[in-house]
Amino acid sequence: MSALAPRLEIEVVTLFPEEVRAALTIGVVGRALGRGLVRVGLQDPRSLTTDVHGTVDDRPYGGGPGMVLKVEPLATSLDEAVRRVPAGSPRIYLSAQGRRFDQATARRLAALPGFVLLAGRYEGVDQRLIDESIDEELSIGDYVLSGGELAALVVIDAVVRLVPGVLGAVESAEQESFAAGDAGGLLDWPHYTRPPEWRGLKVPDVLLSGDHERIRRWRLKQALGRTAALRADLLVERNLSSEEQLLLDEYREEDDS
Repeated sequence: MSALAPRLEIEVVTLFPEEVRAALTIGVVGRALGRGLVRVGLQDPRSLTTDVHGTVDDRPYGGGPGMVLKVEPLATSLDEAVRRVPAGSPRIYLSAQGRRFDQATARRLAALPGFVLLAGRYEGVDQRLIDESIDEELSIGDYVLSGGELAALVVIDAVVRLVPGVLGAVESAEQESFAAGDAGGLLDWPHYTRPPEWRGLKVPDVLLSGDHERIRRWRLKQALGRTAALRADLLVERNLSSEEQLLLDEYREEDDS
């Protein structure tokens, strides 16, 4: 795919484009951008203000601490960003009030031709902008950040690695924690590489066996066991197959022995 026709178009509206830009140059995302598989544009609301001071925030009505981002420069910036993505691309506000961002959401966004991310700051944005111009709100976790730029980078990284052709092998994205496949929605299994022994600790024999079916079952067992121990909530909505239940029981028996 050429750089003139990127598969996925992303725009980020942010008061600190340099923070986002710096992170886009490295790793998987940087390579995807370099190969033209993805384009990420940055829109700074300050560049579209009409006053000499470039004012983008003001004190909240009703009093209280902090500042609120003004509706006019953000609305103008969103309009500019929307013009640079395919028609119908969703406008997403990264917010503590948003729905939790997860792998299913990443897959949904990766299948789109584009989307716009709005990174908030200070006490948030004028609610009228959300009501009028935002299609959905997303949160990356139940904690407070100084701004939405880091959240935007989390979303971009999780989505871009799912774009076809970005990773070196199809299996790389499909076999990670929360991905599709045998271990879909589970934590990842343990990984090992050379040397086969280090400080008396050996790589599990099954991984050296060359028996792909045994390796598959071992990895699924480890993923199930880890998930049960560390994120049992992920198993609540999962209907375990008979094989999965058997492997989980085996894991627990081995762990107790």
